[in-house]
Amino acid sequence: MKNFAVAASLAAGLMSTTAVSAANLEVTHWWTSPGEAAAVAEFARVFEEQAGHTWVDSALAGSGTGANPVIISRIIGGNPMGATQMNTGRDAEELIEAGLMRDLTDIAEEMDIESFYVDQSLLEPCTYEGRIYCFPINIHSWDWLWLSTAAYEEIGQPVPTNWDEYVASWPALEEAGILPFGLASGWPIAGIPGPLQAAIGGSDLILAINRDKNVEAVRSPEFRAYAEAWDAIRQVVSPETMVPSFADVGNQLLAGEAAGNIHGDWLQGDLQIAGGVPGEDYECLPALGVGDQLSGGGDAFYFPVLPEGTDPEVIEAQADLARVLISPEAQLAFNLKKGSMPIRTDIDLSQANACMQKALGLIENGLLPSGDFALSSDTQQQLQDLNIEFLDNDSISVDDYIERYASIIESAN
Repeated sequence: MKNFAVAASLAAGLMSTTAVSAANLEVTHWWTSPGEAAAVAEFARVFEEQAGHTWVDSALAGSGTGANPVIISRIIGGNPMGATQMNTGRDAEELIEAGLMRDLTDIAEEMDIESFYVDQSLLEPCTYEGRIYCFPINIHSWDWLWLSTAAYEEIGQPVPTNWDEYVASWPALEEAGILPFGLASGWPIAGIPGPLQAAIGGSDLILAINRDKNVEAVRSPEFRAYAEAWDAIRQVVSPETMVPSFADVGNQLLAGEAAGNIHGDWLQGDLQIAGGVPGEDYECLPALGVGDQLSGGGDAFYFPVLPEGTDPEVIEAQADLARVLISPEAQLAFNLKKGSMPIRTDIDLSQANACMQKALGLIENGLLPSGDFALSSDTQQQLQDLNIEFLDNDSISVDDYIERYASIIESAN
């Protein structure tokens, strides 16, 4: 009853503050897969129902890699949107420093957000000189191994329960003509190294590299174990077997064409849209079935400072959307479809599927800092280029990979 009361109170407050007039508010984001589109539609629905404004949807293709430059260019160029999704991390730092992002501190204090955010570290990338400039709206983690029930039924083996069992099954899968590791081209490749490092190298390795920029950690036995696992993956994938998008990999898993994949928890949103049921059609192993922590990242919403002369109703609509995005009703509706974990501790998650329940069980162990949190955009891009090159070029040895990785971390800021 408490949760329903909170939602009702918030809705009443929104209506009382926005009853003056409605406005059209353009919102940019890169949620274009079937599961993502279904999730963002929930934000739009709650915003229009509770605040009375109109959500003008501006979806951008290409995920963050393609969308971020467009978003930043519009803001710098004086043609900002009303609100925009961006990953929590360092990408928006320069925009904040330039005074181009709206200060949300007053709204944060009004809603007492520190009382319900599941992990205060999520707010750190949104905070600049003690002021809050964005609201994280979910917790996403890359640290998931997704496994196909159909593929393992085909080879007559039980679905693996951890990374080591999964790797051991690869020869039988190849003999049956099943891809051991499904992979989408482009940006999904960049998400694989982090989970491998955390699961195989351990949490301390992630902290030493991402947080401390410790070069010797890259030359450690733990990092070599990770690099050898990454090398093993490249032996069972090729450009010919890659598919265009992560949603396509999800379809491969459900069809039994591919046995496994490392990808973020948002994949389950697309698996759900395709009719997949965890525990029946696929299995999800947080921390690859061997770790006890997840990396903490996710999406946040920023509200650009609008040009002088902007209709005050639009500026008020920004504030109303900020409140809605972290409201109990919107948080529950959005995250159940997105596959991510909500940022609130005070909502009923009994409807969450088996994968989300597993993730919630690990949250109590704390979140590991993802590369988005701790590394500059330039460093992230250098590491991504190296990982793609390593995947594509078998002539790059594990030793070469380690030294090149160390060189990037040594110059990281």
